[in-house]
Amino acid sequence: MELDEDPEDWKKFYNKTREYVVFLLLFITLYFTSYCLILIFKKKNNGLYTGTYEDAVAYRIALWVCTFSLGVSIGAALLLPMSIISNEVLLAYPNSYYVQWLNTSLIQGMWNLVFLFSNLALFLFLPFSHFFIESEGFPGSSKGVMARVYEATLVLILVGVLLMGITYIMSALLDDGHYSIASFFNVSNHYLPFLYSCVSFLGVLMLLICTPVGFAHLFTVTGKLLTKLKTPRLHLQQDDHQRIDMSTGSDSLLEDGNIQLGSSLVKSPSCSLMHRRKAYQAIPFEQYEDDKSSYLNEDGLDRMVAYLQIKESKVRHTAFKRNFLYPLMMILLVLLTVVSGLMVTQNTLELCFGIKTLPVYTQNLSLGINSLSSLGPIGAALEIILILYLWCTSIIGLYSLPLFCYLKPKVRNTSMTQVIGNCAILLILSSALPVLARSLGITNFDLLGDFGRINWLGNFYIVVFHNIVFAVTTAVCLGTKITATVRNELYNRICNFHRYSMLYVFL
Repeated sequence: MELDEDPEDWKKFYNKTREYVVFLLLFITLYFTSYCLILIFKKKNNGLYTGTYEDAVAYRIALWVCTFSLGVSIGAALLLPMSIISNEVLLAYPNSYYVQWLNTSLIQGMWNLVFLFSNLALFLFLPFSHFFIESEGFPGSSKGVMARVYEATLVLILVGVLLMGITYIMSALLDDGHYSIASFFNVSNHYLPFLYSCVSFLGVLMLLICTPVGFAHLFTVTGKLLTKLKTPRLHLQQDDHQRIDMSTGSDSLLEDGNIQLGSSLVKSPSCSLMHRRKAYQAIPFEQYEDDKSSYLNEDGLDRMVAYLQIKESKVRHTAFKRNFLYPLMMILLVLLTVVSGLMVTQNTLELCFGIKTLPVYTQNLSLGINSLSSLGPIGAALEIILILYLWCTSIIGLYSLPLFCYLKPKVRNTSMTQVIGNCAILLILSSALPVLARSLGITNFDLLGDFGRINWLGNFYIVVFHNIVFAVTTAVCLGTKITATVRNELYNRICNFHRYSMLYVFL
């Protein structure tokens, strides 16, 4: 039996089916991750609503919407890293059977879906969920879920009309070619992209503010840990709760006042060493005043050895953090910040001298042709690390700002309104992250889909302004937060690191 369809049509069908399966698996993974994150922070259901059926439905729908929006935020932040990894994998294994599903069409489709879902979540789903949980129905109408749906829908339509009016006014002021009344009906081709361009511009400005603040916060916290952590010797000297006095010889062991008795464990000398450590920590020395000789038996000596081993472990743990962990953290933070600042400075100079073009939309993109970095896979890995570093520092800086610190989520104590607000802000930041990373020159991977059609990306002065602001704020942060005390302390830790035995540090 011969097939009527062309084999090429079947090949396209299988390719599309494979892409949809990959998209579905990615969506399920992101949705599950987002759901777990929201469950960690949001209040329990008993603390969210009064217990009526309408409230339960409203908050359940709001939870689904927030989970969807947070998943889209994570996907938007991972667009560039996943695209860079895909390009390097195809470059390393061009003819491998196991990576045939990884192609340009898949990556472009992923960018288009993230752009679509981010617009739907930001302009439709999140506002509706907020109005839905706040609505009660029209006055005089019967109470119920549908009454709240009608009220939330009407409020959303009114807000949408107001937003489109503001968009039309801004477009008429900024773009002389689209100011007529007739052009008002050209919503899908002009006003919606212009609206998202404004939102992305706002997100980039927020990233330019939050990222240096995140740098400063990380340097401040790490610098305090590096300079104010007490030394192992002071750790022993200042331990007022547990100490040993050996001045009277082997016949006396001094007080351990904050410890309580575990009599059932004392009577089991056959227990393991770890079991004895826990047991002997719970036995005060004063219990043996009547019969001190019983304390100098095997149990007493084991208790003394366990105590000394625990103190030695604390000393080693403190030495490890002070002499290795915190200096390494500070060095990594400084290196990542300096490298990002240097890359942005280089990108600014290349833009000014015409060596590099503006990050506008490109139609001819093929993955696996050449590496995006002159350093090859190492450079691609560095770009991914810097993009994720900027994302993390921007989130840290966001919740360090005076206005947004009250919106900071708390474990098991975040209302649904706060969850919606956090999801909206994170969605704005995450969807603007690929635009910022490309405009700053962190990566040379071109923006795909509608991300590359953002209007202001073709404006030379705006792009250069973003680069200059980021480079200057990064330099100011490094100059003000890496103080002389921190530099001297870090230098001493690096110079004296070889004096500490690796066995002493890591054990």
